Amino acid sequence: MEVDKVLHMNGGIGDSSYAKNSLLQQKVILMTKSITDEAISALYRSLFPAETICIADLGCSSGPNTFLTITELIKTIDKERNAKGHKLPEFHIFLNDLPSNDFNSIFQSLHEFHEDLRKQNIGVDGLFVTGVAGSFYTRLFPSNCLHFVHSSYSLHWLSQVPDGIKNNTGNIYLTSTSPTSVYKVYYEQYERDFVTFLKYRSRELVKGGRMVLTMLGRKNEDRFSKGCTYEWELLATTLKFFIAQGSIKEEKVNSFNIPLYNPSPREVMYIVEKEGSFTIEVLETSEIHRNSCDDENYNMVQSFRSVAEPLLLSHFGHDDELNMDQVFDKYREIFTSDSKAKEKIMFVNVIVSLSKRN
Repeated sequence: MEVDKVLHMNGGIGDSSYAKNSLLQQKVILMTKSITDEAISALYRSLFPAETICIADLGCSSGPNTFLTITELIKTIDKERNAKGHKLPEFHIFLNDLPSNDFNSIFQSLHEFHEDLRKQNIGVDGLFVTGVAGSFYTRLFPSNCLHFVHSSYSLHWLSQVPDGIKNNTGNIYLTSTSPTSVYKVYYEQYERDFVTFLKYRSRELVKGGRMVLTMLGRKNEDRFSKGCTYEWELLATTLKFFIAQGSIKEEKVNSFNIPLYNPSPREVMYIVEKEGSFTIEVLETSEIHRNSCDDENYNMVQSFRSVAEPLLLSHFGHDDELNMDQVFDKYREIFTSDSKAKEKIMFVNVIVSLSKRN
């Protein structure tokens, strides 16, 4: 699996699109607002009288959440400058994701983004938005050009499926039945990727630049907490059903593994300190119930589909008789009948606020 070519959320605005199934991710962004506000406020105070502020949102995806963080950051700076009687700086906004992301939907919603700011009496004449397609595990920007970097629910995705996991038979991710060696190579891949990410961002950020990163992670060193593994275990069970039915081959499923790692706060701290370019200002966790969105339009299975379906299509393609509607109908059936579905399974968010060392 070439992750940088196939990893993306479902595009468009259909029933299984990420745009229509990302309410939980929206809640997480709003849960971290106080940390993000403090970081951008401290940055603004340190930069004054800077005329331009450059902000990058890495792993922006598409849909209503894409501009949510940017809107909140601009509002916070507008409040700061109003209190001090300053002029609103110009903003250069970089929206980054992999090339397969639905950038068309983002650009089509730019007018709505501008209108929303105008309704809040925030000037948009000095607001410039650029799409940046590429992996954030590579260099994306010129040296010393960014002031603030934000990323939410993206950095737990790896740059590749780790090598050396052929013995993870029967699983598609880390579970309690995975060999210790599989856990080891997953963590090592995450460490390499996160070190690479920090190294490149340290080159791109100005001295004193800030980052706020939110990852789907673990509260402690429990490798197999249900919030990390449950949905992927259900998908593995679903695929085994189609093996038994003869729709797909067992070898094909055994070669399918998810490029994902859920870090603990301790692991994040260790890697940041090891890389050495940043100071940790805040490191904390928060929890959200996996089915906490009481909106009538929210569907947990559809939400999972908006994330998992592109990975399934990239691996199984269209050669096998694996119809995605049938896959997720079966997934829903297994989920509904599973006793664990009634348990209070929590997603854990690991949030870290960093400042670049001088």
